Amino acid sequence: MDVPARPRGLAVLAALALALPAAAQDPPQTQADDFTRYELQAPGSGAFRIVYDVSATTPGARFYYNSIRTGAEEEVHGVTDLHTGEALDWEVVDGSHARSHGHPRADPQGRYIKVALGRPVPEGGQGRVRIDKTYRDPESYYRDGRDVVFRRSLGIRRNAVVLPPGFELVAANYPVQVDTEEDGRIRVSFMSPGPGPVDFSVRARPWPGGARPAPSPPPRADVANSGGGSPAAARVGWTFPQRAFQDRDITYDLQDPVSHAFRLFHDYTESRPGTDRYLNVVRAGSAASDPEAYNLDTGEQLVVEQLKGAQITARGLDIGRVPEPDTEVVVIWFDPVATGASTRLRIWETYTDPGRYTLAGEELVWDRALGRSRNTVVLPSGWSLTANSIPGVVSETADGRIQIRYINPRPDQIQVFIRARRR
Repeated sequence: MDVPARPRGLAVLAALALALPAAAQDPPQTQADDFTRYELQAPGSGAFRIVYDVSATTPGARFYYNSIRTGAEEEVHGVTDLHTGEALDWEVVDGSHARSHGHPRADPQGRYIKVALGRPVPEGGQGRVRIDKTYRDPESYYRDGRDVVFRRSLGIRRNAVVLPPGFELVAANYPVQVDTEEDGRIRVSFMSPGPGPVDFSVRARPWPGGARPAPSPPPRADVANSGGGSPAAARVGWTFPQRAFQDRDITYDLQDPVSHAFRLFHDYTESRPGTDRYLNVVRAGSAASDPEAYNLDTGEQLVVEQLKGAQITARGLDIGRVPEPDTEVVVIWFDPVATGASTRLRIWETYTDPGRYTLAGEELVWDRALGRSRNTVVLPSGWSLTANSIPGVVSETADGRIQIRYINPRPDQIQVFIRARRR
């Protein structure tokens, strides 16, 4: 994941509002933040409902094309604009149409769901959609005696499979997170750490006597959503997030280690109705500077404030505790989120943290706890990786820098330790 260029704000929208020439559709279709939820239907039906969230990222694109897998019979229930919550127009087209109308790399023999986006994709921004469809594909979902098996090549990295009512999980071939939905169905969530597709399979069996698991007990205030560490007693009412569904993504662009500084950007979706701000409380020991924020759905640059100590209280902001004199918060303001809608934010900041990013002899050292499910650390130009404590996918950026991508499917932090040396 290369560090993206910063959006250019409202000027982008004015440019994209003009009629686009055909040549503007030549770039290949790109996308990000994919998440797929498979709801297995009645055993023997070969059918599973798919709810697919995806962000179109090709600047200026007015359409998004979702391929229909060969061998599957599809029924499209609808497409939603995740920013506004409104229904979008769609149609099923062949590959030749897709190639000539915005998806130049479409398979000519393929079939696609063509989605008319609610607005052209802003430069550096996104067009977020949810596609709701049902596939009938007996090769992917079938009976095996009393069991049912869902086996499918998954190119999307974040996925969830919901078992049919009355079935228990008996096998999964990759590490999974398991939880019970409100209606008693078992949900299996999976995050792929690598860049390529995986052959994922789940096996389920009817509960004895047709029994169903009861919904989890309501969380107690003293244990709910507490992660990490070793509890003094069993967390009877603990609830935890579906990690695969979380769409927060953060990239740390390390500057010269002598400066102890790193530029970061953080993508975050706000969906709580009426919310009009995002509060980023700066970690103790760090100092923030040069903040910027953008609405990725529209390309709009947002108003940002930096407040400290008593200023936080004076503005009436609740950060979950009484601010200390040195408490620092970055506030991003945006239009209140409407019911059924959401806003995708990108927040840029430069942090200086001598305690966690420093130069030790001839090597830089990065030692920082990362709490997001998806994190990327990009080394400064001209530096070579010599140590990395937490397994990650290592690759080169377009300009030749080394980057490490960490996928953390667990609901806790990872303490990342990196050393690097000048080439």
